Amino acid sequence: MAEKRRTIFEEVGTSEKAVAAPGGIDRGRRDSRGAIRIWLVMLFVLVAAMVLIGGLTRLTDSGLSITEWNPVSGAMPPTTQADWQAEFDLYRASPQYEILNQGMELGEFKSIYWWEWGHRQLGRLVGLVWAVGFFFFLFTKRIPAGWTGRLLILGVLGGLQGAIGWWMVASGLEAGMHSVASYRLATHLGLAFAILGTIYWYWLRLRRRETDLLQARRLGERPLFGMMTGLLHLTFVQILIGALVAGIDAGRAFPHWPTMDGRSFFPPDPFGITPLWRNFFEDAGLVQFIHRIVAYLILAFAIGIFMRGRKSAHPHTRRAIYAALAMVLVQAVIGIVTAIYSAPLPLASLHQIGAVAAFCLILRGRFYARYPAVTSIRGTRA
Repeated sequence: MAEKRRTIFEEVGTSEKAVAAPGGIDRGRRDSRGAIRIWLVMLFVLVAAMVLIGGLTRLTDSGLSITEWNPVSGAMPPTTQADWQAEFDLYRASPQYEILNQGMELGEFKSIYWWEWGHRQLGRLVGLVWAVGFFFFLFTKRIPAGWTGRLLILGVLGGLQGAIGWWMVASGLEAGMHSVASYRLATHLGLAFAILGTIYWYWLRLRRRETDLLQARRLGERPLFGMMTGLLHLTFVQILIGALVAGIDAGRAFPHWPTMDGRSFFPPDPFGITPLWRNFFEDAGLVQFIHRIVAYLILAFAIGIFMRGRKSAHPHTRRAIYAALAMVLVQAVIGIVTAIYSAPLPLASLHQIGAVAAFCLILRGRFYARYPAVTSIRGTRA
């Protein structure tokens, strides 16, 4: 085919070519980001409620009231007197009943049963909300590029949490046990906080476009980010220690502060269990003492980060650091009051809620240290 000749008036190089449009990495995905953020908020609230109700279930010694794991049929509670009696008979065959609750009436059993049933039911609801949201966004192709695996991992972690929950309960049904193993309780709570932190981190990232995050990362304050990461890890360790405290009822054993027993700063007879290493996990006095010492370290670390963070050139980063320090201070006060009053349910629950708030605010400070919010000359967010 003969090549078409140009006229003498035609300019060379005027043929149209595709030009890369700015913001292509986020094109067509802004609405889905908003919807996914709402979905993540729902998951966060449900998981946080799981943490709170799980703590109350432990403190009321209700966690062993249901002695079987039936993921489907267990969603329906007993509805007849015969059903209730069958559940009660299963519980009366458990070590906890033999050791702690001999003579318990059916009415008393129902009160602890509802705590555990509600905890498990809420877990099922979390799984349902995740599955409905994830597969809706997946099949409608509304998940932003690179986010399918991240959102899928939330479901995987949720399923793992359910399995660990039963593994924990099973430990309390073994001969000679009247409560769940504190190590398994710590694993269960630790994974719950890992899920909470992951959800919150995803929510923070989805608030801003990928292009904005790439630009903000260039302005990130690496030393401050490293310090916030260290504080986050130390806080996570403290949460695990707190689970050990709850698991062996150490929070109710020493109602004094700053001393342990009204006389000594150190716990009495801290190494009475053999072998030696078990004392650091099972001796009530030593475990609570370690919990207090780590709290002091967290507070000192947070103050050091505050001294560094107040010099940040980014207003949002400074405010995030201030908020994290303020919550650490509040949580320390709540912890002291909880210990002094021997961990009554309202204070113990408030302390657990405070742990969630402190953990998330530290995570938020870490996020802004890595991805500073760009501000205009007037100080407003650009």
